[in-house]
Amino acid sequence: MNWIKKGLIYVPNKDFDWQQDRAIAPVCDLISDNVLRIYFSSRDMKGRSTPIYLDTNPEFPEKIISICGNPILNFGPQGSFDDNGILSSSIVNNGNDKYLYYVGWNPRVNVSYHLSIGLAISKNGGDFEKYSDGPILDRSPKEPFFNTAPFVLKESEDDWKMWYVSCTGWKMINNYPEPLYNVKFAQSNDGINWKREAIVAIETDVFAEAVGKPFVFKEDGIYKMIYSYRNSVEYRTNPEKSYRLGYAESENGINWVRKDNLIGIKFSSDGWDSIMMEYASSYIFKGKRYLIYNGNGFGESGFGYAILE
Repeated sequence: MNWIKKGLIYVPNKDFDWQQDRAIAPVCDLISDNVLRIYFSSRDMKGRSTPIYLDTNPEFPEKIISICGNPILNFGPQGSFDDNGILSSSIVNNGNDKYLYYVGWNPRVNVSYHLSIGLAISKNGGDFEKYSDGPILDRSPKEPFFNTAPFVLKESEDDWKMWYVSCTGWKMINNYPEPLYNVKFAQSNDGINWKREAIVAIETDVFAEAVGKPFVFKEDGIYKMIYSYRNSVEYRTNPEKSYRLGYAESENGINWVRKDNLIGIKFSSDGWDSIMMEYASSYIFKGKRYLIYNGNGFGESGFGYAILE
């Protein structure tokens, strides 16, 4: 692969109370030949994320058409899994409905936070209603820490696949707990009830101590995954340790071979994606594959795009 960078699409501003910082985790949904909808999350003055979307030109995504004026989901009731943060993660068209899989965020005492996976459903493509007050995936006997950042692929009415991030533990770095995580696999026949057996799809290694936010597409019978990975030390500021994009392939969606050297996109020498690149999403328009991704600061610098050569 060889991606040609095209620059920024959107930079967060402070026009709204709920958008004081970041435009994180873009999720692409090609609505029509004229409209690409990009879901993402922004933080309010208290640092709590909520999801919104913008509509833009799918051929030239920097030509934004409109931005929704309010978050599409609100915080859950106090004490629930999403009472302090909601981040969009994956969108699936299911008949006339849209299934938005999202991450619920809670603060913690002994570690920084807890994450779990929720679902919201839209009948009209704009107004979403939470499927439940509780998560559809959370900790389990085999996964005792947290689960987050799912990507869901519907292959048929009763064949749904999910690749999700699973925390493997917390590592104390300079007296601060840092999460480590890999990517795991789950299956469902309805997109709501998931069977998981702690199957690891992408494992960590000496450098990639955290592997996050998968995006999967199927091409020529091969499953292809773009994901983010980082070290556990200095990953917020040091480009030698920070998030970058990786790539893997699989014949069955379960057993993967990492081919990070084929990803075909690197940090810029300066600017918005010179320190980190992460949280990618992708779509095809007029025969070209587009890549949408975050850059420096976990969405502080906004998100931009590249086109596969």
